[in-house]
Amino acid sequence: MNNPYNTTSVLVLHGFDLSTEIVFPAFLFATLSYMIIFFCNLILILTIVVNKSLHHPMYLILLNLPIHDLIGASAFFPQIIKEILTDSRTMQYSTCVAQAFFIHIYAGGTVFTLTAMAYDRYIAICHPLKYNTVMTNAHIMRLITGVWVSNLVTIGLLFILLLRLPRCRSQLTHSYCDNPSLLSLVCADTTINNLYGLFLVAISQVIANGMILYTYLQILVACFRSKGTDTKAKAMQTCATHLAVFLLLECLGLFTIISYRIKNISPQLRRFIGMSTLIFPPTLNPIIYGLRTQEIREKIVHFIRNKILPAQCTGGFLQQAQT
Repeated sequence: MNNPYNTTSVLVLHGFDLSTEIVFPAFLFATLSYMIIFFCNLILILTIVVNKSLHHPMYLILLNLPIHDLIGASAFFPQIIKEILTDSRTMQYSTCVAQAFFIHIYAGGTVFTLTAMAYDRYIAICHPLKYNTVMTNAHIMRLITGVWVSNLVTIGLLFILLLRLPRCRSQLTHSYCDNPSLLSLVCADTTINNLYGLFLVAISQVIANGMILYTYLQILVACFRSKGTDTKAKAMQTCATHLAVFLLLECLGLFTIISYRIKNISPQLRRFIGMSTLIFPPTLNPIIYGLRTQEIREKIVHFIRNKILPAQCTGGFLQQAQT
């Protein structure tokens, strides 16, 4: 009797169908994008970790943002670069599940981290006298732990529900793996998975958007009531950049989620928006929070001058001395 379920461990992905002339520019774009994301976020992490003067609540919460960006980029780009370079359209099922899991960890972790950052800015601007009392090291650790634990538990349960179901297909309609594309391989009742996925999206959006909306309305009111022009301008600049990053991620993420529910949407447009969520926010975050934040910008310049450039100069002097 034939087995109705396809238990093969190899999946076939939807390729990019690139012409010979486009392969090298696409490979160069993907490689450079990954290098920029990797090194910019790594420098931001090292700058905050190395400099004790940056061990403040705002920067300790911010530290989680480049970590999530690295998780998402490292889950996405190596497979995409390999696919472009080798024209390989196959992937091990276990690798696909791992990629999808870390991509969802990146997305959920980024939203929760931005929400925690909005809470920090709300306390700092609206209740400055209580800031040091409220935002203690213990409270910060609870906040960061809550972000990671809630993200790991909710995403972990999402994939536990997925892996319990049998598969009878092996062809993905996407160029990379995520929960909806893996769920399309299942030939069983996915009602529980769909309900939990909708519940997860709804509750995370209500919490994140509710917190963001409330905190920034309060910050806006506090800024207009403030008599200090410099304080008002600095607060508005910080909040505007933070809000821009959040809205970019939210718009791209929500469109990607909704696109799976719309049957008539172009698959190319769905893939483009999905990949944009994994390319643009991780690229812009270290630039916005690194280069536009004066204290971090000064520490990055100091770090490069004193840690990286002297090592290169010393290596060059040693090489000249040996010759």
